[in-house]
Amino acid sequence: MGAAGVTTLLAIACAAWILTPIPAALLTPRPYQTLTIEDRHGVVLRSTRAADGSMAGWVPLEQMDPDLLGAFVALEDRRFHDHHGVDWQAAFRAARDNLLYRRVVSGASTITMQLARLLQPIDRSWTGKLRQALWALRLEHHLGKQQILEQYLNRVPLGQGALGVSAGAALYFGASASDLSLGQAALLAGLAHSPSSDNPLVSLSRARARRSMALERLVALGHVLRADAARAAEEPLIVMPRTAPFLAPHFTTRLLLEADGRADPPSGVIRTSLDIQLQTALEAEVRHTVELLRDRGGRQAAVVVLDNRSGEVLAWVGSPDFWADTAGQVDMVVSPRQPGSALKPFLYGLAFDRGVTPATVLADVARTYETSSGPYHPRNYDRSFHGPVRAREALASSYNLPAVELADRIGFGTLLYGLHQAGFTSLDRSAEHYGLGLALGNGDVTLLELANGYRSLASGGWWRPVQWLATPPGDPAGAADGKARVMSASAAALVLDVLADADARIPGFGLSTPFDFPFPAAAKSGTSRNFTDNWSVGVTGNFTVAVWVGDFSGRPMEGVSGVSGAGPLLHRAMLVTAARYPPGALPRPAEAGAVPVTICRLSGLRATERCPKAVEWFMPGTAPERDCGWHRDAGVVLPAVYAEWVAGGEADGRTGQPAAERAGGSAAVAISPVFRITSPQDGDRYRVPPGVDGRYSTLALRAVGAPDDRSIRWYVDGRLTVAPRWPLRPGRHRIRAEASAVLDDEVEIVVE
Repeated sequence: MGAAGVTTLLAIACAAWILTPIPAALLTPRPYQTLTIEDRHGVVLRSTRAADGSMAGWVPLEQMDPDLLGAFVALEDRRFHDHHGVDWQAAFRAARDNLLYRRVVSGASTITMQLARLLQPIDRSWTGKLRQALWALRLEHHLGKQQILEQYLNRVPLGQGALGVSAGAALYFGASASDLSLGQAALLAGLAHSPSSDNPLVSLSRARARRSMALERLVALGHVLRADAARAAEEPLIVMPRTAPFLAPHFTTRLLLEADGRADPPSGVIRTSLDIQLQTALEAEVRHTVELLRDRGGRQAAVVVLDNRSGEVLAWVGSPDFWADTAGQVDMVVSPRQPGSALKPFLYGLAFDRGVTPATVLADVARTYETSSGPYHPRNYDRSFHGPVRAREALASSYNLPAVELADRIGFGTLLYGLHQAGFTSLDRSAEHYGLGLALGNGDVTLLELANGYRSLASGGWWRPVQWLATPPGDPAGAADGKARVMSASAAALVLDVLADADARIPGFGLSTPFDFPFPAAAKSGTSRNFTDNWSVGVTGNFTVAVWVGDFSGRPMEGVSGVSGAGPLLHRAMLVTAARYPPGALPRPAEAGAVPVTICRLSGLRATERCPKAVEWFMPGTAPERDCGWHRDAGVVLPAVYAEWVAGGEADGRTGQPAAERAGGSAAVAISPVFRITSPQDGDRYRVPPGVDGRYSTLALRAVGAPDDRSIRWYVDGRLTVAPRWPLRPGRHRIRAEASAVLDDEVEIVVE
């Protein structure tokens, strides 16, 4: 049989299928089901449908508002009454544009074709488009235009779980589909194009823009007068019935946004994890905070509370007033902004797993780093330098320069990978894009990501996804699914121990801070550049609280830092949460295998009789063996490398290293009795920066536990390398370090 014969048979088969009657069950009006969202105790937060059915359910076409019918036909299929299911003129134009731009820029779907997809699951491929067209021809053959329009308008998704114009009118306006204004009709018709992102409960600005486009289209097609469209553009976007429950609006809106993406939207009753009493109390605290900070530019704030064990969302406050005229629907719990120093605990945790200890002395001095984008000169928040400082003090006091030094040691590619493991998916640019500034929070993250990342610190270094729904009693939520190792349990416990150390915060923040609580808690703040965003996070054994303070517009605040702005809100939010949920005990370093050692407060080495003493925790194999040699009869005598730092000498502009370190000195003063590679770590992933001079695309090779660093021999893929830094090359590489016949270690890394 030739091609013509095959074509004829296909045409006959298609015609026979089109002539086959449509199953009655496919067109039967679906039973209208309510979707009720409850808090963890059964309190109704929100219903997406009217309860009495008078403004919900299947509405006959003759009962729908004429403006609504005209708006949908004009916007979705202006030749609806002229074609027979497929608008061939629009189809040819769409095919031309798609081929021209080499991507889908127009689908040319008629109302009948859209109804076909609502009745039958059809993918959006080219073959799916053909099936959709055949179904449209079949519908047009068996149904009249009025029947098709009625079926479509009662099934079209309009966002927030609302299916059909009746549900949309009831949800957004508290009105019936038979009695709508021109502005309301234009908004509903406009939502058909992008219901999930452009509905007014997600974004007032996008909804307003969508309505304006719809009204302009109606004017252009001659359906309404420009004066009428101008009046319609001034109508309120949302008119909610006062009697309908609408609690925790940002939380329920986000929940419905997630549900909109499902092929089978949920119905019935959803029991969420939210605690509405805690939610209400925190909403009041957010409003109180913006009242106090309004004159200094702090016009908005947000709070999220997570249960550490289950990951349940206990409270979610996205803004002070959801109904505010100016961006009240902006949800700062999921809106990415720069977190400043709030990312430092993850950097230090990764460094602890690579041989750094809370007692390691770091250089807080002026230093220049050569990067692919030019010289980088990090500065401290207080614009001063503190000389040699222990890592505990550097993290607790949030010094910037030691953090950048650590990022340089472990590599900003490793830091970005670790942050991805901690759930910061908003950091979607390359490691080279962020550079060393990532240590100071120069990438945008969300408050929810930050809270869940800190939650991993209280969960033994394991990240797990958050839970929106209430966890049944006794259910080990998140025990295995979706988890990722961020850092070791020992490193996580050390980070929390540092963040809970009020004494270590004194050099940076003074004797009294908002982070002092009447129960065990670890806390950290962050401030983005120019005081634009304030962040604070508090972690207890049982829950994590994260807060944000700022302005949705991005305007800087007047000298409001994470301690003075977000800090007081965090303090009150922690106390409010602790009144309803026991804080519990933080994981202790000893429980994670760390050991206590009495050290010198200045050098971080084992204390002698002359030293100011402190007890520090060390992961196995990292405790110092040497006694402090800084304290002698003549007073404090610093090693040459630290003496140079304290003298304030600018680090070498080419390498960024003090002269003493280039001559063989080291800032890592603790010597480990267990030989192991600390940089890189097994499984680390790196990326070669595009366009960067090979001199700067290198990886530091470091190990601890050797009697003398100069005795270490380094092998990369079996070949001896003599340099302390290895030039990155794409591929999988095995790195081996040998200090003697019995002291050796090996790791494997990937360079992309």
